[in-house]
Parts: sequence; structure tokens; C-alpha cells
Amino acid sequence: MKTIAPFDTEAEAEESDFKPLSAEEAQVWRQRHPAVSVWRVIAIQVLVGVLVALLAKLISGKAAIAWSAAYGAFAVVIPAVLFARGMGRQRFAKSAGSAMVGFFVWELVKIVLTVAMLAAAPRVVAQLNWLALLAGMVVTMKTYWIALMVQSSVRKTD
Repeated sequence: MKTIAPFDTEAEAEESDFKPLSAEEAQVWRQRHPAVSVWRVIAIQVLVGVLVALLAKLISGKAAIAWSAAYGAFAVVIPAVLFARGMGRQRFAKSAGSAMVGFFVWELVKIVLTVAMLAAAPRVVAQLNWLALLAGMVVTMKTYWIALMVQSSVRKTD
């Protein structure tokens, strides 16, 4: 039986060296990389959803298209609020495994609620315009990426 070495080459062994941060280094790292508040991102999503609805109204001149875009935005925001609230309670999880299960459960709840809101859209929004609804959803979802880009640009200025 052949024994396999943990690292095939000396270069791999050097690359895998892990040095934990000291308390001071960890504090400096936290100051340079502040956490993004999920509630701030959701607030920005609400603002973006309202702006998309207003822009849809301005461009089309039709209230039904604006309501469709707004509903699409809120089909993203409302499940995100529920997910954030549920994950906020995961801080008190007893183990990493239970926290991971909680994450998957709340993500499933978020997906099911989004699908349910989309299925209910024709009954909720009079004269529903699916293209406007989709535009509202996509633009609002992209807010996550904008928050990440802004956060990474803050890091680059240090």
C-alpha cells in the first residue's frame, strides 16, 4: 500500500501555511472591512423598486405598468425581509450545523414566497404587464451586486 503525502511538492506545502491573526490584526481587519448591513441593502432595494415603478410610469404613462414594476420589485423585497429576519434569529444557533439548516430553511421559504407572489400577480395587479414585472424584479435583484461593488470600492480606497 502506497502512502500519499499530504503535499505533493514543497511549493504546495508553503502555500498552505496558515497564520491566524492576532487580536490587534483582527481588529484592524474589521475596521478596514466593515460589514454591510442587510437592512441597508433591503432599504436600498425598496428605494430602487420605487424608482423603477416611477420610471415605468414616466416612460409608459400607464399606471398598470408602474404597478406591475412595483409588484415585481416587492416580489424580491418582501421575501428578502422575511429571510433577513429569519437569519437574524440564527445568531443564537447552538451549532454551525443548526445554523446551516436554518439558512437552507429560510432560503427555501424565500423562494417559495417569491414563486407564490408571482403566481398571485395576475389576481393582485389589474392589467398586469409581465415585462414590467420582470424588469422590476431584475433591477431590484441587481441591488445586491451594486452593494457588493460599493463595498469593494470602499475597501480599495484604504
